[in-house]
Amino acid sequence: MVFSSILFLFRFLPIFMVCYFLAPGRAKNLVIFLGSLIFYAWGEPVYVGLMLFSTVSDYIHGRLIDTKRGTLAAKGLLVSSLIINLLLLGFFKYADFLIQSINVVTGAEIPLLELGLPIGISFYTFQTMSYTIDVYRGEAKVQKNLLDFAVFVTMFPQLIAGPIVKYRQIAERLHDRPFKIQGVGYGVGRFVTGLAKKVLLANNIGLLWNTIKEMDYGGISALTAWLGIVAFALQIYFDFSGYSDMAIGLGAIMGFEFPENFNYPYISRSITEFWRRWHISLSSWFREYVYIPLGGNRKGLPRQIVNILIVWMLTGIWHGAGWNFVLWGLWFAVFLIAEKLFWGRVLSKIPGVFGYVYCLVVVLVGWVIFELESVGAVGAYLGAMLGGNGLWDRQALYLGRENLVLLIIGMLAATPLVTKAVRRMRESKERYVKVFYELSEKVVSVMLLLLAIAYVVDASYNPFLYFRF
Repeated sequence: MVFSSILFLFRFLPIFMVCYFLAPGRAKNLVIFLGSLIFYAWGEPVYVGLMLFSTVSDYIHGRLIDTKRGTLAAKGLLVSSLIINLLLLGFFKYADFLIQSINVVTGAEIPLLELGLPIGISFYTFQTMSYTIDVYRGEAKVQKNLLDFAVFVTMFPQLIAGPIVKYRQIAERLHDRPFKIQGVGYGVGRFVTGLAKKVLLANNIGLLWNTIKEMDYGGISALTAWLGIVAFALQIYFDFSGYSDMAIGLGAIMGFEFPENFNYPYISRSITEFWRRWHISLSSWFREYVYIPLGGNRKGLPRQIVNILIVWMLTGIWHGAGWNFVLWGLWFAVFLIAEKLFWGRVLSKIPGVFGYVYCLVVVLVGWVIFELESVGAVGAYLGAMLGGNGLWDRQALYLGRENLVLLIIGMLAATPLVTKAVRRMRESKERYVKVFYELSEKVVSVMLLLLAIAYVVDASYNPFLYFRF
C-alpha cells in the first residue's frame, strides 16, 4: 500500500484519521499501532510477526540495559540486541546474494532460499538499533510502555521508507501530543506537496528513463544516454523526497516532528555536500553509529580513510544485495576521500560552477552504477554517455523534444528557486504581495491535489523505487 495509491488515499487514510481524531488521549497510540499493523499487513502479512519480534526484542533489551547500566552485562545486552537485528536483516536481505556469490566463486550449486524481502526492514531495523544504542549511551530514556515503543517502531508514515527516526527525536511526543490546527494545516500542505512530486513529476519523468533503460546500450547515442540518466536522477529524487514529504506531513498531522530527509542535493558543489543533503537521516545514522564509533577523524588521516571506506561500503550494502551497490558505495567513498585529502581545497578556490558540474557528473555516473545491476550494462551505458555510439541521433532529438518541458520543470523543482520566491512573498511587507501569497498558496495546493488525484485515478504507472531497499 503506497501513499500515492487509490487504496491509501480514499480508504485507509480517511478511516484512519477519523479513528485517530475521535480516539481519546492515550488511545490515539493504540489507533496508530493497530492502523500501522493493518497498513503493513496489507502488503506483507507474512512478515508482520518479524516486525513485532524485532519490536519486542529491542523493548526487552532496552529495559534490561537500563537496569544493568554501567556494568559489563549492559554491554553484553547491547551486543545481543545488535546481533539479533543484524542477523535478521542479513538473513532476509543478503542470504541469497551470499549464496549466489559462493556459487560463482566456487562453482558450487547451493540452492537459493528465495526469501521475499520484508518491506521496510532496512529502515525499522536501523531505528530499533539506534534506540538500544542510545539507551546504553544514556542519550535516551528507556521506554517502559510497550505500546508506546511499538508505535515508535511501526508508525506507518515512516515505516516503509523513512526518514529514519531516532527514538529521542520523538520520545516526548509519544506521551503528549497536544492538538494544533497549525500543525494539521502544515502537515496537509506538506503531504500534498510530496504527493504532487511523486505522481506528477517522478512518475512522468520515470517513463522516459524506463523507455531508455529498455534500449540496447550498444546502439544509443550520448544524448540519449544523458537524457536517460538525468531522467532517472530526477525520478529517484522526486520519488524518494516526495515520499519523505508525505511521511513528514502525516507525522505533523498527528503531532510528530520527523527529521528532514532532503535539502536540494542537486545544487551541491561537492560530494561531501551532496551527502549532507541527500537521504539526510541515513547519512546521519551512519555518521553517529558507525563513523564516529570507529574513530571518525580523531585518529589520524590513514584511519579516517579506512573509516570512510567502511562506512560507504556499508552504505552501499544497505541499499541492496548486489555488487553494483557495493561499487556504488565505494565510488562515492573515493571522491569523499579525495575531497578530504586535497580536492576539497581545490573546489573551495575555483568558481562555483565547476563544483556544480563536477558533483553532478559524479552523481549521475553513480546513478548508472546504482540502477544497472550488471557490470556489462554499466560499462555499455557509460560508454554510450562518453559518445562511443555517436553524440546524437533522431531518436535522441525526438526524446529530448517530447520531454523538454517536463525535464525543465523537474530541474527547476529540484532547486530552491521556487521555495525562495515563495518565502520572499510570505515575508514581504507589501500588503498586495501578502494577499496574493495567501490566495495563491491555497489555490496552488488545491490544484496540485486535484491534479495528483486525477493522475492516480487514471495512471497505471505508479512505482515506488525505495521499496526495493
